[in-house]
Amino acid sequence: MIANARTEEMEWFGNRIIQNELWDATVETLLMVGWASLATVLIGLPIGMALVATRQGGIRPNKIINFILSLIVNVGRSIPFIILLIILLPVTDWVMQTNIGWRGMAFPLAIGSIPFFARLVETNLLAIDSGKVEASQMMGASRTRIMGDVLLREALPGIIQSTSVLVIMIIGFSAMGGTVGGGGLGALAYNYGYQRYHLDVLTITVVVLVIIVQLVQMLGDMLSRYVDHR
Repeated sequence: MIANARTEEMEWFGNRIIQNELWDATVETLLMVGWASLATVLIGLPIGMALVATRQGGIRPNKIINFILSLIVNVGRSIPFIILLIILLPVTDWVMQTNIGWRGMAFPLAIGSIPFFARLVETNLLAIDSGKVEASQMMGASRTRIMGDVLLREALPGIIQSTSVLVIMIIGFSAMGGTVGGGGLGALAYNYGYQRYHLDVLTITVVVLVIIVQLVQMLGDMLSRYVDHR
């Protein structure tokens, strides 16, 4: 009986769990990661730019704003994602009208990733040669143009690479969230691969996640090379 049960568990793509649920779980993961990544970039990018602009020696120094932004970013980066997920349950339920499934996971994924991405943006912008900023100032460029046409443009290849890192991190977090009702491939791997010991489901799910990560990294490398005019 045990041998027969184990044989049934290792049906691979013939497994009805894979046939019925793998595609839906993959789509849920892509939706979850896509929306969380988009929100993270849209919010984290200006925060990172503000950190650079308001720091001492920046184009618009402001100690108070820089301190507040740095404090928020540091606190946000300090909280482990699984704890943040639990803390945000009532807020997620209010904002997304649910705290389960891919929609319930996209919000905390974004909240947890924004501080991380803001620091990545700050690091990329600070790596730009200050001489280019000084040359733009001598030519009478406005602060907005310096941030957009000089710093952001020069740092774009690095920011794209950082975005790849961000998306891959969110994929990992989304799989973790699957263990607490988040849906997607993480939930499929946990509910069937771990709890019910379907090793074929677990293996195939991991392979799909690896493929997604590889595609994200390849796309990031390609876009980074495309915009790099140095």
